[in-house]
Amino acid sequence: MRKEFATNYFSMATFVPMSNPKELYRQFCAQAPPDFPVFMQDWYLDAVCTGGIWDAVVHLNQGKIVGVWPFFLKKKAIWTYIAMPLMGKLMGPYIVPEQREISAEMRILEEMANLLPPGLAAFEQDFNYTISNWLPLYWRGFSQTTRYSYQIALRPATTPELWENITANYKRKIKKARELVDVTTHLPATTLYNLCAQSFTRQGLSFPLDPTYFSKIYEAFAQRNAGRAFYAVGKNDGAVHSAIFLVWDQQSAYLLWGGDDPAFRQSGSGILLQWHAIEYAQNTLQLAVFDFEGSMIKSVEQSRRYLGGVQKAYFRVRKEWSPLWKWGKFLFR
Repeated sequence: MRKEFATNYFSMATFVPMSNPKELYRQFCAQAPPDFPVFMQDWYLDAVCTGGIWDAVVHLNQGKIVGVWPFFLKKKAIWTYIAMPLMGKLMGPYIVPEQREISAEMRILEEMANLLPPGLAAFEQDFNYTISNWLPLYWRGFSQTTRYSYQIALRPATTPELWENITANYKRKIKKARELVDVTTHLPATTLYNLCAQSFTRQGLSFPLDPTYFSKIYEAFAQRNAGRAFYAVGKNDGAVHSAIFLVWDQQSAYLLWGGDDPAFRQSGSGILLQWHAIEYAQNTLQLAVFDFEGSMIKSVEQSRRYLGGVQKAYFRVRKEWSPLWKWGKFLFR
């Protein structure tokens, strides 16, 4: 299944393969194992991969797909490279559970690495949690940085047990917020977008998602009943204090977006919504894991721990082949 990389790749917007690994990948996604992340689903990649195209390496064993590796291919100036999409999460190789014995894992990783497009200037991906062994890539000159998300194990814990893991200060904030706001889902997605954008503006930052891109991702989850927005609305005046967007797969719920109206940040509504999402994931969705989706930012990391989150490591894996790439990526970014 070796794929040849077309010299006119970006004009044709396709590989010239001996077979069709992307279609095989879509078939795999339709019946993937429970720990296959929603962010690796083909429909999610369709939504987030703008400014380039995505494809996949697929590994077969006796006609059965045992490994997949999606990637987002971009072009900048003279360079072609693999990167994370703007809203990309948890990509990299995925090996089915029954093939995760070390010798099989080594072989599949090496063989899938052989099928990555040749002629790349650079590679950077955040690997999904199932990959704890990147040794075959180390042997090929790749480097790795450990990064952290924060998770809560929802099973076999009870809701009162999860509540006990929250710090006293955050418990007070949640109780205070309950007196000030109601939680609802019946507001338009534009309200969520505006609150997320306001949170960035408050920090002197530009919100990186334009409304069209934001809506495309939101609708991708909504159409598959794999995401829901929650809003904190003032009991007295109907003002929207905060909003979050929760998404999920077969095993985990993820806190994808969140934002607050700066005028109501002291109400504690953002913390209340996160606790509401944790309860929803445990009791309504009946999932095993709640994932805060980061963060490495000091103040955000602290808030995850205060709500009972525990560190979960994942790998950021890189390689740069072109000696000009490191200089050029800053010049043309």
